[in-house]
Amino acid sequence: MLRRVRQSLRQVLFLMARRPVLLCGAIVLSVLFILAVKFTCSRAKDVVVAAQPPVRFFSTEAPIVDLYLGQLDQRLRSVAEVSLVFFYAPWCAHSMAARQEVQQVAKKLAKQVQFVAINCWWSQGKCRRQNHIYQYPIIHLFYRRFGPINYKGPFVAPYVESFILRVITPLTYLPSRATLKEFLSYHEPRVVGFFQFNSSPQPPGYITYLSSALQALKRDFRGGVRFGVVTNKQVAEAISVREDETVYLHRRFNSSLIFPRRERNFTSEVICSWVFEHYETVLQWLQPPGTKSRLLERELNKGPALLLFLPHNPLGSKPSPLLQQVADVAVRYHSCNGNNHSTLDKSFTSHSLCCQSVLLPESSTSVCEVCLSWSGPSLTNMQRVPLTPSPSSIPPSSDAQQGGDGITGLRCQTNRTLRFYVLDVALNWPLAVRLGATGNRTIVNLKDEVHYVLHRSPATTLTESLGKAFIRNFSAPYSLLQRHLVGEEDVKGGEEEARRPDEHQQPPPRRFITELTTSSFLPSVMELQKDVLLFYYTQWCGFCSVLNHVIIQLARLLQGNSTITVARVNVARNDLPWEFMVDHVPSILLFPRYRKHLSVKFPDDLPITLPNLLRFILQHSSSVHYADKAVTSSAEGSGPSAVLRAEFLALQHEVQVLHRARERLSQQLAQLWRDNRRLTFDARSLEAQNAELLQERQSLEEQHRDKSRQLEDAVKRLQELADASENLLMLLRFLLKARKDRTEAREREEVERKEAEQKRSHMAS
Repeated sequence: MLRRVRQSLRQVLFLMARRPVLLCGAIVLSVLFILAVKFTCSRAKDVVVAAQPPVRFFSTEAPIVDLYLGQLDQRLRSVAEVSLVFFYAPWCAHSMAARQEVQQVAKKLAKQVQFVAINCWWSQGKCRRQNHIYQYPIIHLFYRRFGPINYKGPFVAPYVESFILRVITPLTYLPSRATLKEFLSYHEPRVVGFFQFNSSPQPPGYITYLSSALQALKRDFRGGVRFGVVTNKQVAEAISVREDETVYLHRRFNSSLIFPRRERNFTSEVICSWVFEHYETVLQWLQPPGTKSRLLERELNKGPALLLFLPHNPLGSKPSPLLQQVADVAVRYHSCNGNNHSTLDKSFTSHSLCCQSVLLPESSTSVCEVCLSWSGPSLTNMQRVPLTPSPSSIPPSSDAQQGGDGITGLRCQTNRTLRFYVLDVALNWPLAVRLGATGNRTIVNLKDEVHYVLHRSPATTLTESLGKAFIRNFSAPYSLLQRHLVGEEDVKGGEEEARRPDEHQQPPPRRFITELTTSSFLPSVMELQKDVLLFYYTQWCGFCSVLNHVIIQLARLLQGNSTITVARVNVARNDLPWEFMVDHVPSILLFPRYRKHLSVKFPDDLPITLPNLLRFILQHSSSVHYADKAVTSSAEGSGPSAVLRAEFLALQHEVQVLHRARERLSQQLAQLWRDNRRLTFDARSLEAQNAELLQERQSLEEQHRDKSRQLEDAVKRLQELADASENLLMLLRFLLKARKDRTEAREREEVERKEAEQKRSHMAS
């Protein structure tokens, strides 16, 4: 290998020695290449324009400290007890939308809260270097030294203001028994802390309890778990609390609990975890973020859910009457003991009657909880016994207890347990429209892939329609509710109804294919006197798009036939009854006239072509003897001659339609024959050109081989000449050396001869 490299280098040096022009050219090209690369790299620095310095994001009139250079100033949080930090990116559309909402809140709460906005996108700012933020905007609240409290709700002014107000006042002061009773009467979970301020201006555990309320806001931005504080011992005795620094968790259906200070550490995190571990709720608020999230899916996978889309005012001091009615229905649905929820006075005087829960293995089709009446000696006792309930353990129907309302304690008597969820209709209107919940109330059963919508009549109240008619019918062993089908007309939200027809507007063009929706499906398909060919498709199906031209050609051929309808339905946007669904798309079904129950599916192993579709229609379409009953029922009093004439006219019409279809097919076949003939001529000319190109390619390949052979011969000759010249050079050097040696020998002999002659002459003299 080294020998070959040496030989190649020797040849290159030899050629360069013989042709110095090549050496100079290579050097010049190398210098030019280096200069070009250097010039390009130097110009690349000027391509990227330097970023412009940031400017203020909020207006100067807004009471917000805008740190648009990304600096972090911790001293600003010490100005007020509550500070709001708004992290934004100036290019973010969500940040721009939230800017107006935050400014609106800042103008109202500027005297109570310090508002700070930080540009956390500026690369030279300290915020960008210290924080790793992956989405914008972000709101952090600080209550004195506690924080940050991350706001996870919608960036709408009322919600942000409500969250700030809850951070400002995380505890509700309860000075009397009346306020305590009102505080515990709402359906949300309630926590009461008893602290006496007589011994010291600030009890040791009060700050911990206050921090636990702030910890709860970290988990739930709505503040679903409300924290109250009692300082009067007589008021605390109303809930059987007598010891100082006691945390009391109020529950409706099970025994209320007191925080076990001897078993757990009295810290804010532990108190918050204990509350969220044992609290009860009958209504749960849902707020999908509007982006990719599995929040709704996780909740619906737990079992059947009642979704209530209600108007909500976060700044309201009390729940709205509509929400209160729904909460009352939910409380009665979850109450096994009818006397446990009717009045709250008994919880202040006696706890002999309470409803204990018996937990069962989690399953969406089994009884979730069976409530039993139990009389306990202490308020803190709570028994949870996992066992399988027997029929005798299930409480009797609560209709007798409540005068037959039919919903009290229904959760403990049915295997189809409902979960109640409330959504703000203003923020989740697209979801309500997609579910078809025009009445703002729907039951979704994700496991069975069905949902039901409440259609409330004006004559009934919300409690009656929701409790007796809707929930009770759903909980029956055989549900009386009708599955709600959502179609494209429901998703559009009434846009077509809002458009008024214009007098000068041209009528819509006639369509060869009838587009069906959920509402028009059954009337069109089940039309008795028409054969309906139905094409099932979706907008994401590629095979369906390929078959569109075949269906259009079929519809054009059959456009003169009034007894055959070609229709299609988008099954991705229109819910259909289960008996009319298909297992895959594209699929084609034929519903013959007068015998819709004998529908036929196009064979899956047969290609969907125009001749196959026509053969399929002619084979399975209704014949005249199926129309006997329909004709006689529609024309009473007519004799057999009228029936025969009607049949003859129908046959004649069908024959005419077939003749016209045959003529169109013959014309199309003739056109196809002409196109085929033209394509044949084109193919022949292309074949001739291809043959010529192949011949030229062969000749070029032969010339290439000859030239390659000649070049190889020339290289060999040059190599031989180089070798011969090298040998001649060595021979010349040898001959020169030999000649030089001979010349030197002769000179020495001549010198010696002369010296000898001189000696002889000297001796002779």
